[in-house]
Amino acid sequence: MDTLSRVVQMARLRGTVDIRCMVAGRHTLDNPEGGNGRSPFHLLLAGECTLELPDRRIALRAGDFVLLPRGTAHRVHTRGPDPDEPIERRDLGPYALLRGIRAEDTPVRGAAVDLFCGHYTWGPGAGQVLMGMLPDVLHVPLGTDAGGPLPLLGAFMRDEARTVGPGTEAVLDSLCDVLLTMALRSVSGVGRAAWLASTRGVVRTVTDAVVRDPAHDWGIEKFAALNSMSRATFIRHFGRETGMNAGEFLTRLRMLLAAELLTETEQPVAAVAAAVGYGSESAFGRAFRLAAGDTPARLRRAARQAVRGEGVSVLRLGPADGGEPSPG
Repeated sequence: MDTLSRVVQMARLRGTVDIRCMVAGRHTLDNPEGGNGRSPFHLLLAGECTLELPDRRIALRAGDFVLLPRGTAHRVHTRGPDPDEPIERRDLGPYALLRGIRAEDTPVRGAAVDLFCGHYTWGPGAGQVLMGMLPDVLHVPLGTDAGGPLPLLGAFMRDEARTVGPGTEAVLDSLCDVLLTMALRSVSGVGRAAWLASTRGVVRTVTDAVVRDPAHDWGIEKFAALNSMSRATFIRHFGRETGMNAGEFLTRLRMLLAAELLTETEQPVAAVAAAVGYGSESAFGRAFRLAAGDTPARLRRAARQAVRGEGVSVLRLGPADGGEPSPG
């Protein structure tokens, strides 16, 4: 299984469409802070709008997907040639529809902006670790080319949203999951999320080896040997393909695997630490807290309480600032 498929499977994220906006005028949509375990997203299928964050503005065009892993409060400004107009809000069951109204109370046809707004939920575990590894804002242009995947997915989402029948919520939720996977695999360039999309031989070889035996004493020399490369050649290729050094990559994989063990098994924390290559429980705890924003014991406890429906909050994540030192 490739890196991205494995990570998405472990994370167990659940996507939901909250609102569909079909407006032709100029409007501002306020989005409060997402809250613990909730990461909002926007998919713009038509038109243009601006995402306003506390520290920046991002211009969005048709085909753009934006995910806010840490649930940052933000605004969406729609813009178009038409003046401001009243908006009708309708509750369609699975989601709410915001739609512009003409002066004569006729719904706008051919809306300039068609925007799906939703969120992904994740509980204590690998999903929490994955969101902590992503940048504060994940902005991915998926494109609108006829041969690309987004037009097909967008048409499916529009059709399902328009018909609203039995199973609509389940279908839209599943399409949101597909959307996130498409976005993660479309990440390009050097960045904190680029490693998820890499399908190059060097990254796949390292990933497969670590997933098979995370407790092994991995180092650059061993990774280089797996790829029949010199140390220098491996470092150059790996950095170019993932945007990070091998030590950081190794830590990320180990922490994802550790989160899965903590939430899906009854192994003691010390055993989980050993299973992912840490001889010291304290060293494992430090690395895990950097990746997950919580201690292994608290994350396990929160996961168990969440299963029991006790609504325990998960610590708000910050960016992953580091991990174990680079091997070798």
